[in-house]
Amino acid sequence: MGRWEPGARERLERAALELYVERGFEQTTVAEITNRAGLTERTFFRHFADKREVLFSGQTELLDACVRAITGAPGAAAPRDAMAEALHALSARLQDRREHARQRRTVIDANPGLQERELLKLASLASAMADALRRRGVAEPTASLVGEAGVAVFKVAFERWIGESGAPGRTLADVIQECLDDLKAATAG
Repeated sequence: MGRWEPGARERLERAALELYVERGFEQTTVAEITNRAGLTERTFFRHFADKREVLFSGQTELLDACVRAITGAPGAAAPRDAMAEALHALSARLQDRREHARQRRTVIDANPGLQERELLKLASLASAMADALRRRGVAEPTASLVGEAGVAVFKVAFERWIGESGAPGRTLADVIQECLDDLKAATAG
């Protein structure tokens, strides 16, 4: 495949993830990624600031999708229901990437620096949800509590979903809804 072929970003992401799984994140160089993708290092750095960013690209789009879902929820929706809309928006974006998510998780779990970055990403998600809820008129501490609960639900559901191998028919949205129902039952008294 030539350097001028379309899909450079996707080729770089695929090559990087393959190499991270095969060799480990720390042992993989940008030169090896670009060589496998059939691209130049210059092309790599047009798309990514560094090799970590390959694993965290798309974060802004996910945050934006969450915020749009919360702000677009019906006006009478309870904060928890608006947060559920955000989680379902996330699931729609991630549903077709289960195997990618599994491989990505393997790479992150093997590297403390990447684990820290993942935690920062989740903290940004909680903050974005809380901010969107505040814009809807939800007072503190409710907005922050619901944002943090949303991240907890997402994290548990996502881990369950990527860990499932014998239930290919279950969607991420199904697992998120189960976790939301579990949270509701646990806090109902």
